[in-house]
Parts: sequence; structure tokens; C-alpha cells
Amino acid sequence: MRAEYDFSKGVRGQTARRFAQGSNFVLLDADVAKVFPDAASVNHALRALARIAKAAPSARRRRKSA
Repeated sequence: MRAEYDFSKGVRGQTARRFAQGSNFVLLDADVAKVFPDAASVNHALRALARIAKAAPSARRRRKSA
């Protein structure tokens, strides 16, 4: 640890309960993070993409019908 780090007011295990409930952390590339100001906007975009992907015909179905 660097000398300038001050953990004297830290609380051990403060977020442990929330973490244990299950969390998914994803590191966005800088260019992607600039587009989304917060977690809510990322979730909104991913949900929209998931709906589009679910509605689109799969590659397997396209091959059979072609």
C-alpha cells in the first residue's frame, strides 16, 4: 500500500453483504463508457438489445427455411 492511502476511517465488510447477494461487475472500454452516463442507461440499452436479439430470427432457423 502506498503511504498516501488512508484507510483509518474505513469500515471492514461494509459492502460485503450486498456483494454476497450477487453482483456483476463489467469494465467498459473508455469509448463505450462515454456514451453511457450511468448504470441505468447501460441497463436500458442492454435490455433493448436483448429484446431485439430475441425477436430476430436465429441463424439456425434461417438456414432451415432457406
